[in-house]
This record gives sequence, structure tokens and C-alpha cells, in this order.
Amino acid sequence: MNIRPHSDNYKWFVLFFATLGTLMATINSGIILIALPNIFKGISLNPLTPSNSSYLLWMLMGFLMATAVLLVSLGRLGDLYGRAKMFSTGFTIFTVFSILLSLTWMHGPSAAMYLIVMRIGQGVGGAFLFANSGALITDAFSSNQRGLALGINSVAAVGGSFIGLVLGGLLAPVEWRLIFLVSVPFGLIGTTGGFLVLKDTREKVRVKIDWLGNITFAVGLVLVLIGITYGIEPYGGSTMGWTSPVVMAEIISGVLLLAIFTVIELKSDHPMLQLSLFRIRSFAAGNFATLLSALARGGLMFILIIWLQGIWLPLHGYSFARTPLMAGIYMLPLTLGFLIAGPLSGIASDRHGARPFAVAGMLVTALSFGFLDILPVNFSYIFFALTLLLMGIGFGMFASPNQAGIMNSLPPDQRGAGAGTVNTFQNSAMVFSIGIFFTLIILGLASSLPHALQSGLIAQGISNSVAHKASSLPPVGSLFAAFLGINPVHAILGPAVNTARHPGYLTGRSFFPGLIAKPFSQGLHEAFGFGIIAALVSAVASMLRGGRYVHGETHHKAPVRQELSEPVKTSSPHAAESGLQRDLGLEAEVSR
Repeated sequence: MNIRPHSDNYKWFVLFFATLGTLMATINSGIILIALPNIFKGISLNPLTPSNSSYLLWMLMGFLMATAVLLVSLGRLGDLYGRAKMFSTGFTIFTVFSILLSLTWMHGPSAAMYLIVMRIGQGVGGAFLFANSGALITDAFSSNQRGLALGINSVAAVGGSFIGLVLGGLLAPVEWRLIFLVSVPFGLIGTTGGFLVLKDTREKVRVKIDWLGNITFAVGLVLVLIGITYGIEPYGGSTMGWTSPVVMAEIISGVLLLAIFTVIELKSDHPMLQLSLFRIRSFAAGNFATLLSALARGGLMFILIIWLQGIWLPLHGYSFARTPLMAGIYMLPLTLGFLIAGPLSGIASDRHGARPFAVAGMLVTALSFGFLDILPVNFSYIFFALTLLLMGIGFGMFASPNQAGIMNSLPPDQRGAGAGTVNTFQNSAMVFSIGIFFTLIILGLASSLPHALQSGLIAQGISNSVAHKASSLPPVGSLFAAFLGINPVHAILGPAVNTARHPGYLTGRSFFPGLIAKPFSQGLHEAFGFGIIAALVSAVASMLRGGRYVHGETHHKAPVRQELSEPVKTSSPHAAESGLQRDLGLEAEVSR
């Protein structure tokens, strides 16, 4: 297929393949959230056994961690050696590991380890896709259409997560391997079409790779994210592992390596990340707003799933076997709100700039967190649905204009690294957010769940010694049970469940959800309060981004819609930096 890179049709092919890659990767991240109970059942592993909790966390975190660590490096490699090639390679890697995930033949812990490794490999493919999709779209579209194009891509990114929830609920009960195989046809289309159609529209720059910067950044970020992951788990007699010397050493070492990375980048002739980009107000403020927005919403998905699967749906008559699918369906208003607001705000930001929409979006998000906070745990669904719709609108108003504003501010030869930076901030913050939300919920559970569990079991005829032992178990087990939509009472009590006055009641739909509801609500208030603060700070950062700014445009009172289509060829490695410095000066002059 021979489609000229500068033809009018080419940009729509770019948008199609970029959106397909984003959709495929994000569907996969959402699908596994719902399918985990079926995966653990399929590999004969009890997720409620304390020693198995790390497998659950790594199946969730491994993909996010791999993408977060590699995004900037792969984005910069795309700048140097061709974004189209790197992006199409991402389709290939993702597809291969999707197939390998479905070929699991083992059982027990060995099967779980195999799946975790393959998920990390899948995350590497996702990093290739995420790091280069935004840069490809920015290259292909002029500045007066980028908001629309990036808005569609952002809708795919968020919408894919919720499509994955429904798909997981439908496919996993039939055969858990289908949740990985569903990506394969799209991966084959993307791989074939990407290599045949996508072309690099700008001259490649051949410079040395900043290996030291890449290594220190990757190792530092990995250590921080691993520390956060294990900080959620119990340590010794503590509810969580934040006091563990190993966790503290991992986080401190990671932060020190990231500080060393900053020093290396400032001194390198060919840095992995041009830190002077952060002198561009639109880029710096947009990234900080992205970080805070991701902190606000990263753990939200998990909290809503726990709320629905572990409490609300069972209390409203749904069996635990049906809760995964129904949770995905009941969360669809959030997707609908994003689908409405994402493209519309992207189109409007092409003319008016990112600031008004990004600020308004985060204010709406903060308001919706407030509405969630005042809902009772056993809510009326209409109010819950309207709140999710409002939250989706808020996220949609923010995401598309913010992404377009960041990408518009970048010089063409830095778009890959810049897009990788944005996604690194976002994916890292998602992991941080999961750690923060889980910590706040666990603290809420730890304060009152043990007493509630012991009293409830004794009231049902369970002996004092058995009830006390059950109530002494770490509350993270109950949290994971709610997240997976599993009644943990049988696993907690074992054969002692048969000594209860009504064993069927203990293992039924109402005892555990009713028991955990009040302790869970205490953690919810803390988590939603954090979401409000993060969204408001993100709104302030969005306010500080300045007016509409596009790299290379001549700025007048009325924005000029033409963009420099030809890259400036440089004769020395420092010439590009000089051009960037000139642009920084222009940005400081015209931003308002």
C-alpha cells in the first residue's frame, strides 16, 4: 500500500493505527481487572492465601511498571530512528506476548510467575505504542486539528479500559485465555498495516544514545515502583509494609538514582530527555497537571470495582459469580461522559487553547469526587451513575486539551521524548495512586474491621477463639477479596464455618458485604478527599500553563493556523539545542 505521507488521507491512517494501538493496550489493562478471579481459578491458585497476594499485585502492576519505565527511552529512540518503525514494532511485541499469555500450561505459583513475566513483556509492547502514538499524530496533523486527533486518541485510551471491563466479564467465565487472545487480531492488523502504511515524515537525527541516563532512569523508577507495590502488602505485625527496611531502601535508592539521572541529563551532550523542555511553560505545567490528574483517578478504578463487586452488587441480589460483568456494565456512565467531552473539548481547544478546558475539567472532577464522598455505601444507582457521568465529562474536558497543549509546545525533534515524558508521568502516577488509594482504604479497614468481623462471627455462633483469630488477619486480604468479588468467609474460617448457626448465611451474598460496608466507607472518605485535593491542584497547574502556544507558529493577537511543515536541518548536535533555546525565549514572550 503506497500512501504518500504528506497527502490529506495519510493523517487519518495515522490516527486509525495510533488509536487502534492505544485501544488494544488499554482494553488489555481493563480486561485483566475483571478477569483475575477466573485467571486464578484457571491456574488453580487461591488468591486469598496470604503468600499469593504478591502474585495478584504483580499481575496488575507489572504491565504499568514496564510501560512507565520505558516510555521516555522509547520515545527518544523514536525521535532518533523513526517513530513509525518503533510504533509498528510495538504492535508486534504486544501481539507475540498476548499469544504467549494464552499458552500457559502450568498451574500454581509457577503459572502465576509465567503470566507476570509475559504481562511485563506485553507492557514493553505497550510502551512502544504509547511512547510514539502521540508524536505520530502530532507530526501528521496541523496545529488546528491536533486537539481533535489527540482527543479521539485519548477517548480510546480511557474508553478502552471500560470496554475491557465488560469484555473481561463476558469472556473470562467462558475461557480465561480468551482475554489475551482477543487482542491478537487487532495486533496483526496493526503490525501489518503499520509497517506498510506508516512513514516517518521528518528527517531522522543520528546521535549517540544516552545509555547512562537511560539506565539510571529505568533502575531508579523501577525501584520506586517496586517499593510502592510491596508497601501495600503486610509486613511482620504491621498492616502494611511501609515500615519495612527493604521497602524504604528501595524507595530511597530509587529517588537517589532519579536525582543522579537529572544531573547526568544536565551534563550530557545527547541527553535522553532535554530537561530544558521544562522551561516551556505549557510543557512543564501540562506535565504537572497530568501527574496530579493521574494521581486523582489512577486508584479510582480499583476503588469503584471494590465498591461494586465486594459490597453494592451482592447487597442488591447479584451472586458473586455475576459481579465482575455487572461491575463493568454499571461503570459505563464514566466512559459515556468521557466519550462526550473528550472529542468536543479537543476540537474547541484547537481554537481557544488548552487552559480553559483543562481547568474546568479538573474542577468538575473535584466536584464529582465530592459527590462520591457524600454517597452512602449502599447508594441509589441513579445518583451514582450521574456522578460517574459528571466525572467522565471532567476527565474528558481535561485530557484531550491538556495532551494537545503539551504536544503543540514541543519542537518536532523532541516530540517522541516529550510524549514519552507525559505518559511516564501518567503511568507512574497511576501506580502511585493505586498505592495511595489502597493505603487509605486499608487504614480505614484496619481501624474498625477486626472488631466488626469478630462481633459478627460470634453473633453467628463461631467460637471466640476462632473469631479472634479470623479478625487478626491483615485487612488487605478482605480488600483483595472485595476487589475480586469473592466472599472470603469460607477461606478465613475453613471447616469452622460449619459450626455457625447458619453456615449458608455466612458464605452468602449479604454477610460479608454488610460487614465490610461501614469500615470500607471510612477509607472511602479519605480516598475521595485525596482525589479532591489532587484534582484541585491539577486545576491550579492548568491555570498556570499560559495562553495558547504552538511551537514554530508566529503569534499575533489572532492565532495563526499555519505551522512550519519542514524541519530545520542542523549541522551540529548543539544547533538543535540553540533552536530550542530561541523557541523558549519566544514562548516566554507570547504566553500569557
